[in-house]
Amino acid sequence: MKKVGIIGLGMLGNAVALHLLDSGFEITVYNRSKEKTLQIKEKGARVASSPKEVAEQVELLIIVVKDAEAVKQVSFQKDGIVEGKNEKLIVADMSTINPSESKNISEKFLGHNIKKLDIPVMGGPNVAITGDLVMMASGDKKTFESCKDVFERIANRVFFLGESGVAHSVKLAMNLQITMLALALSEGITLVKKSNVEPEKFLEILNSTYFKTGMSEKKAYKMAKGQYEATFTLANLKKDISTITETAKSLGVKLPMTEKAEEVYGDALNEGLGNVDYTGIIEYIKRINDSK
Repeated sequence: MKKVGIIGLGMLGNAVALHLLDSGFEITVYNRSKEKTLQIKEKGARVASSPKEVAEQVELLIIVVKDAEAVKQVSFQKDGIVEGKNEKLIVADMSTINPSESKNISEKFLGHNIKKLDIPVMGGPNVAITGDLVMMASGDKKTFESCKDVFERIANRVFFLGESGVAHSVKLAMNLQITMLALALSEGITLVKKSNVEPEKFLEILNSTYFKTGMSEKKAYKMAKGQYEATFTLANLKKDISTITETAKSLGVKLPMTEKAEEVYGDALNEGLGNVDYTGIIEYIKRINDSK
């Protein structure tokens, strides 16, 4: 399998496409705004005029878009993927969406004789560019095996989890960890600052213990300095938190801390922090304390 399509050239989709190009794959891309295709075109990718045209050209088509509605638009609307299917086509969705939506979309693809996999990932564009993402996959096992060589170029760990939708459940649970860690670090840094302790000393102590994380070892130092260069925006995390709460309700599960986090991130969005990195939630915590 050498012909791969990417629909959605945000930060993650673009990095995945660039890495696959560097790995020797033939890449065809589509993005609604054409300016985002310029870099990948210069590197040798073919730019299609529609999702339909991508589907006509490739064996594996990876979708990396904002939400389930966007997945459905590129898949089933006019000039969508299903209109350009070929006999070899497999669709893999890397977007973060509700597991029940994922199942429904998979069933709709099957109605067009197209097999779809779920392949959400952990890690931002900084690791996607080197093929060091962590991938969670679900769907038909035989279909997954036929694409595994591509997935193992995209990610250094690939976990097959079972039936359609399951991978998205695990992805949401992973993003819940990100949500809480960013809040805990934000409030911890704010607390020690008010106690006249340098945040760097707090982080040095934290990172000397069992409770250290990749976020506390790397992004937390930038948080303390007010540096929020986006690899995954606060607006996108808020969207995922809302998807987590929707999924929990559909499963009859109560997640009280997630519900509170949804409120806090929503307030941060209203403060105009949507385009900063999700770790910019510390800026919101600072603001509500400075306003007292």
